Amino acid sequence: MLIHPAIDPVALQVGPLAIHWYGLTYLVAFSLFFLLGSLRVRHEPFASIREPAPWTRRDIEDILFLGVVGVVLGGRLGYCLVYKPGYYLSHPLEILAVWQGGMSFHGGLVGVLLAMVWYARTRGRPWLQVMDLVAPCVPTGLAAGRIGNFINGELWGRVADPSLPWAMVFRGAGDVPRHPSQIYQFLLEGLLLFVLLWLYARRPRATGQVSGAFLVGYGVFRFIAEFFREPDDFLGLLSLGMSMGQWLCVPMILAGIALWWWAGRRERGAA
Repeated sequence: MLIHPAIDPVALQVGPLAIHWYGLTYLVAFSLFFLLGSLRVRHEPFASIREPAPWTRRDIEDILFLGVVGVVLGGRLGYCLVYKPGYYLSHPLEILAVWQGGMSFHGGLVGVLLAMVWYARTRGRPWLQVMDLVAPCVPTGLAAGRIGNFINGELWGRVADPSLPWAMVFRGAGDVPRHPSQIYQFLLEGLLLFVLLWLYARRPRATGQVSGAFLVGYGVFRFIAEFFREPDDFLGLLSLGMSMGQWLCVPMILAGIALWWWAGRRERGAA
């Protein structure tokens, strides 16, 4: 049985300026997105696109900026409205207190989708083309975020069998061994999803199918990981013994399947 290391959440202190590990993982996430996005615009079909304009690294910079805004606003609002609506409706000013924690991936996803709708319309590009460019570049950012969760010793897993070699005691979660669910999510919805999606996107696909594959892949991997992650103490398990995270993954998986099927059917009809 392992003990979670007591890692100082502050990576570097320079006078009154404190640089947190979690902030550094966000920086790594955004840097990886820019690197991978710059590679994606050199791949087909994006390398051959000339209308309304060729894809360039400047597009990736603009997408990254809008994506950051979408993640922060959508993630925060999603958490406040889905996980603690009563509290934040009674304390609306605390919605702005992002430093207190509380972000939702699914809310961040909606925020990014809306940001990409705005980008596609202002640039005259098909929205699904934009999303197919973005989708394979996202999982590495998710992986970086889960490393930040592990460093902070937050979002720990459910109680595990003490005989599990990698079971871990987290400070603040009692003296019982738990699954290091942050690492599970790092491996599943981070690294594994990235490898599968990147390889899938390297072959010719109907516009929209890469985006659909991302929705299905993330939804399935997150659904699995939730079996090992401790539910939010203020929610617990909901109907059918599923967590809020699992319930939010269900429409995501269904939407991904529908999008993938529709995209393929549309391309066959146009052929």
